[in-house]
Amino acid sequence: MNVMKRKECRTCKRSVIRLSIFCISAFFVAVLIFTPVSEARSARDLTGAPGSFSSLVKDASPSVVYISTVKIIKSSVRGLKRFQLPLNPDDPFNDFFEHFFGEQMPRDFRQKSLGSGFIIDKDGYILTNNHVVEKTDEIKVRLADGKEFIAKIVGRDPKTDLALIRIKADTPLKPLKLGNSDKLEVGDWVIAIGNPFGLGNSVTAGIVSAKYRHIGTGIYDNFIQTDAPINPGNSGGPLLDAKGEVIGINSVIFTKSGGSLGIGFAIPVNMAKDLLPQLKKGKVERGWLGVMVQKITPELRGILGLQNDNGALVADVSDGGPAEKAGIKRGDVIVSFDGKKIKEMNDLPYIVASTRVGKKVKISIIRKGREKSCYVKVGELQEKKEVQSASKVRPDFGMVVEDIRPELKRRFGLTESSGVVVVQVEQGSSSAEAGLRPGDIILEIHYMPIRNIDQFTKKMSTYKKGDTILFLIKRQDATIYLTLHIRD
Repeated sequence: MNVMKRKECRTCKRSVIRLSIFCISAFFVAVLIFTPVSEARSARDLTGAPGSFSSLVKDASPSVVYISTVKIIKSSVRGLKRFQLPLNPDDPFNDFFEHFFGEQMPRDFRQKSLGSGFIIDKDGYILTNNHVVEKTDEIKVRLADGKEFIAKIVGRDPKTDLALIRIKADTPLKPLKLGNSDKLEVGDWVIAIGNPFGLGNSVTAGIVSAKYRHIGTGIYDNFIQTDAPINPGNSGGPLLDAKGEVIGINSVIFTKSGGSLGIGFAIPVNMAKDLLPQLKKGKVERGWLGVMVQKITPELRGILGLQNDNGALVADVSDGGPAEKAGIKRGDVIVSFDGKKIKEMNDLPYIVASTRVGKKVKISIIRKGREKSCYVKVGELQEKKEVQSASKVRPDFGMVVEDIRPELKRRFGLTESSGVVVVQVEQGSSSAEAGLRPGDIILEIHYMPIRNIDQFTKKMSTYKKGDTILFLIKRQDATIYLTLHIRD
């Protein structure tokens, strides 16, 4: 009996040992099998998330420059009159006021501003924003090593806010490589290098928040949105991808305080690459189709019998323009231009403008529910053609007005579809003193109805210095009269 119990006990011990060995073996097999998978999965999850951008920054920083500009503001005679001493020439207090307040009489002063830019070739060409260098009397460029140079403007393009300047250095300069912004994806890492608030050589990082942003700055809006902190002074600096290639030019920030709120906008570098040959020549030529387009709403889609919202609806066709000659009519929907699909209204102006003048291209349109094709020879956009949609008034008026367009309706919250709207008022001008504001709609000038730019320009040309003009203005839901006195 005891012998049998001892045998059973030995058998149980062997079973326990075998079970333990099996469990231990299974554990190590599991480790060997699953650890590589886990590590591979972890590595895959972290792809594109570098631990440091230090080497990238060291390589790119020498190519980023800091731009300081000076604009000389001349004091006006009108400004001097406001500071003249209100005393009789024989008053004994004249000497007292002249001694203590004479130095406060306004004089010409130098308005300074800061920005950024980056070197694009060894010959000293630097890409930046147009708003950094326009209307300046002096441009200085400081390199990362502290060397300073006087720069000259080679070419500017206000419509895309791009400018090309040049310095002459005694040694070869290190350019940044221009990447491909079309390959950029939402969520990709980006790095901004620039001169925020004049601090110099500052680096911020973030991701691409969105692409193809239209923010109402012009008809060529096509911004990259990023949460990489961008502040005043970063304008014109590069937005780099994780490889250190330029994929954007920092241009605009959304802010309520003057500082970064994590919403910045950069011009896609491909737009700059398209314009560089023309900027180097000092003149930008743009293609012109001769149509006014609008967005396709769900209501319009149903009426026009369209299957989707893609395309640009032709609202008007310019007389004698390329589109009219090609047979394009009001109500057509342009769905492709030169082989490029038009996903929405804002795509067309940029694609047309980027097309070589004189090129014959194929356009696909939808007319009354049926798709058809036509060929158009691209014209050249001239300044005189733009007068139909925008007109700068004489400097002594100090305002800019435009025909009401969909873009301006959105910007100023207008309900009218036609008329003339004030888009800009110069500070201290006759228009500012009259009380005119951006967003005001000019209904009448001296009781004459104003319906478009031509009528406005023709009527305003009849006035001369010293005259007073009566305006009837619509401001939001109110209608008011304003008087503008043209300075002598």
